[in-house]
Formats: sequence, C-alpha cells, structure tokens
Amino acid sequence: MLWISCLPTASLFLLLLPCFPGQNGEENEQSTDIISVWEGDSISITCSMKGSENEVGTYLKTSILPVNVIYVSKQNTSYILPALANRIKYSKEGRNLRITLHNVQESDSNIYQCTRFIKNKGHHKKLDGKTTILVVKAKSSGVVEQSPLYVNAQQGQSINITCALESSLEDEGIYLLRTHVQPERVLYVSSENASTIFPAFANRLEYSKGEKKIVITLHNLRKSDSDIYVCAGVLKNSSFFSVNRSGTIMLIKEVEQTDCSNSSWGIYGLTIVVVLLFSALICCTLYRVNMKKYFQKRKPNAVYEDMSFSSRHNTLIRTNTYSIGN
Repeated sequence: MLWISCLPTASLFLLLLPCFPGQNGEENEQSTDIISVWEGDSISITCSMKGSENEVGTYLKTSILPVNVIYVSKQNTSYILPALANRIKYSKEGRNLRITLHNVQESDSNIYQCTRFIKNKGHHKKLDGKTTILVVKAKSSGVVEQSPLYVNAQQGQSINITCALESSLEDEGIYLLRTHVQPERVLYVSSENASTIFPAFANRLEYSKGEKKIVITLHNLRKSDSDIYVCAGVLKNSSFFSVNRSGTIMLIKEVEQTDCSNSSWGIYGLTIVVVLLFSALICCTLYRVNMKKYFQKRKPNAVYEDMSFSSRHNTLIRTNTYSIGN
C-alpha cells in the first residue's frame, strides 16, 4: 500500500541531516540504525524522550517526502497517520518512546527520523534524534537487480557488487547498505553522480556509474566486513526505497597460512630453543657426574700411594736391622 503519494526532487536528507543546536541543557542526539526485514514482519523504533519541563512532544516522521507518522505529546495525547493506524502501536518506556510497526510492507521502506520539540522563551525548538533506515524486502522480485548473490574472498582482496535498475525506471539515487551483522551505510550515489562514501569503507571503495547500473569495488577487505550488502534505489515517482530482495552475502576469510608463515617459524624456533636447553641440561648433568667420579678416584689413589711409600720405608728399615744383627 502506497501511503505517500509523491517523491521530492532531492533525496539527500540522509546525507545532510540538519542539526538544530539545543539550548538550556538540551542537545541533539543523532545516530543511525538500519533495520532489514521481510514483508509481513514487525519492527520497533525507539525515540528518546528526556521528560524535561520544556519538552512539548516527540514525532516520528519519514524523510523521503517528510510526513509525520506519529506524534506523542508530553501529556500522552497522540496522533497517528491514518494510513498506518491499524498497524502501528506505541508505548512509553521510561524516557523512551517505543513505536512498533506490524505487518511491514515494501512501501514502508524509508528513512525515519525521531524529532523532539521543546519550548524555549516562548518559541518551539526542534531537536533531531536517531535516524532509522528501514529496508523491507519483498518476497517477489523487485526492480533493483544485484549481483553477485554470494562472495567468498580472503582478507586483502577486492570484490565487485553491481546494482542495476529496470531499464524503464529513473533513479534519484542508489544506496549500498550493510544490513545485518553491523548495519550501516556504505555508499550513496545520486543521479547527478554526486557521491558520499561513509567511514567504514573510506579509502577502500571505488565505483563506476552507467546509465542504469553502478559497479562498486570494495578493496582491502577485512574479516570484519563479512555481512549482507543490499542495493537500495530511491526512484522517481515513487515514495519509498526499492530494494533488492536477496542482496549480496559477503564472507571474508583470514589469509591461509603456508609452511613458511610466521606462526610456523615461531613453532620451529620454540622447538629449537627447547632442544638446546634440554641438550645443555644433559651436558651439565654429565659434566657434574664425571667430575664427581674424578674426585672420588683421586682420593683412594693418594692413600694407596702413601701406604705404598710407608710400606717400602718399613721394609728398608727392617732390612737394615737384620743386617746390623748379623
């Protein structure tokens, strides 16, 4: 169900989120989440509510053709977009507003922004909070084609991901999103070929854009890059993202170690050291045993030589005595 009827000519809201400086201790708290689900699932978005005296209420709105999805005041009065009234629920949980959207449809794919309003010196101030990118994958083929389906590469290598649109469609921009293990934005390229490369792949990403497709090259891959990457198009005359239903599953493996790898040399070195120490221990033991035997043999020999000398000396004396007696 398309509950938003038209698309703005520029869809760079995600890239240049406006900041409204807070006053009287109020501050912007901006972060970005990415939620990727199948049609029919339920999702929840949590908006912060400070509960301060100056706080008026909290909005959740879309960024592609800004529309207020829900508004909850400090006094707990609320407004819900009629097109979503039968699928959206909310609850206050401490200082948070939890908004749940049931039975999500592909048309719900959008950029959602939490916004708080405070009253300051008689004027209302807008404080933008968390941004949530919702990617709803249809169970039937969409208008965005993507290849390859699966990538199995090693650390340090490079891979290509191709995002293509049906020939009859024109785009306002194409995103590459990382959607599961560590959800984040990777790349945005507008129809005018203006681009934003987000920090995760800074200095590691290149792309080439044709009339209906974009080829994205990711360099120097890391094991932590393993995830599901989804192409999402913002199309003219459409009010929501059109996303590829399968994406690209990317698995990055550690570099296989060879026989001459550092760890192998470490094992060899440790083995040599152990052998040398063991050999030294044996040598020391044998040396001590030989020295002990040597000294044990020296003492009896000295006594024997002394006794031999005494015996010869007595014999000589007796011989002389007998000679004198004769």
